[in-house]
Amino acid sequence: MSDNQVNQNSGPFRVGDRVQLTGPKGKLNTISLEPGKVFHTHRGILAHDDIIGLPDGSVVTNNVGVEHLALRPLLNDFVMSMPRGAAIIYPKDAAQILAQADIFPGATVVEAGVGSGALSLWLLRAIGQSGRLASFERREEFADVARDNIATFLGYDPDNWTITLGDLADTLPDTMEPQSVDRVVLDMLAPWECLGVVSDALKPGGVLLCYVATVTQLSRVSEAIRGSGLYTNPDSNETMVRGWHVEGLAVRPDHRMIGHTGFLITARRLAPDTILPELKRRPSKTDFADADFEAWTPGALGERNVSAKSMRKRMRAAGTSAALSKGRELEVDGVSAGDDTVADGTGDNVDAG
Repeated sequence: MSDNQVNQNSGPFRVGDRVQLTGPKGKLNTISLEPGKVFHTHRGILAHDDIIGLPDGSVVTNNVGVEHLALRPLLNDFVMSMPRGAAIIYPKDAAQILAQADIFPGATVVEAGVGSGALSLWLLRAIGQSGRLASFERREEFADVARDNIATFLGYDPDNWTITLGDLADTLPDTMEPQSVDRVVLDMLAPWECLGVVSDALKPGGVLLCYVATVTQLSRVSEAIRGSGLYTNPDSNETMVRGWHVEGLAVRPDHRMIGHTGFLITARRLAPDTILPELKRRPSKTDFADADFEAWTPGALGERNVSAKSMRKRMRAAGTSAALSKGRELEVDGVSAGDDTVADGTGDNVDAG
């Protein structure tokens, strides 16, 4: 890796950098710097050339005197505004995944599915250059958006990251050697279907973490982990974040908060032929009937699909940003290289409230 790749998040603003502009009312806009381009608002025009070369954290003034604070977006900011092929894992959950799965520098990590690449960015940062991230994704268009998003933020294609297309249950045995994986993170509709191949790939003592959205998924994957006899008893939790308004003596909770987004289930792989001691607990109603499985099927859980038209638009936006970040010229039919807003809630405009 070159010094430019290591230091791409510091130093003066360069062509291809993404810059987060904060207006006088706190509204955020993210742009990719291009020579000769301008950023339009309803209160004036700001030339990209006026930003290129300035240090990070500068204040720039547009043609009518309106000031904007220019900062490189943090990873937290980037994942919330990047083009999305699939729903992202929120930063609050990504932080807990890194902690609860104990992602460490040099780790070999398996991730499925990759979605839009949000969690992949956090994992790549945590494992460092000495680690390896193997991502698996069933849908090629999602994988393409993830590649472009990661190239946009990093400015290069990381050589310690691979995306394998196909079902994890079919492709993992051909990709990873048995007992060679330190951590497995599953963000999919039915993670219990992959439990067998994941168990073969994990090292003894390795961590399995599943991210699911509903209580029916939570129940089934927990029972599948427990019933396999290959793991410690699973732990389950969710994370909620509530901001606070602090201004002088006006100190109170924010009116809005980030509530439920998903459940995290973690368990550790036992050594071969190890039998977990039974926990002493009071008898409880834990059995379930065959009819209960209907509520656990992917169809009943309701997989959400993105329309083909919307998906093509998001792929074009992600590809344009990636090309700019890596210093290449790219023209996309129907989308200007300077178009910084993506429709359907996937663009870079964020209202800071």
